[in-house]
Amino acid sequence: MDSVKVRIINSSANSMPEYATPSSAGMDVRANIETPITLMPMHRVLVPTGLRIQLPLGYECQIRPRSGLALKHGVTVLNSPGTIDADYRGEIGVVLINLSDTPFVINNGERICQMVVAPYSHVEWEAVESLDATERGEGGFGHTGVC
Repeated sequence: MDSVKVRIINSSANSMPEYATPSSAGMDVRANIETPITLMPMHRVLVPTGLRIQLPLGYECQIRPRSGLALKHGVTVLNSPGTIDADYRGEIGVVLINLSDTPFVINNGERICQMVVAPYSHVEWEAVESLDATERGEGGFGHTGVC
């Protein structure tokens, strides 16, 4: 398992993002709010975290839903995964949506998402007239199996 240093400013009173277990891929991130937010059914909200990061070149940070919030409360990250680029220096905000039929209250310090830092590659396009054939070919949605 590789390790990478990421500079962080935590202006909240909450703990730094942290892994729940030694094998966790994502770190839990907490809400940084002065008063609770009631997220009504089918509404969305931008939740501040109080975190600013400086990623090394060649890395991105993905903001992903927490499975417990999604399963138990129907609350998820709307633009999942949200991408934070290496040159962004503003506060990380998380867009949450309540897909349930009941209001959900977000409290300060509540774990609202997971953060995964990962390397990425830039693509160099090569324009061609045809692509190599595969067994799948042009088979699209639902082509590879039975639901």
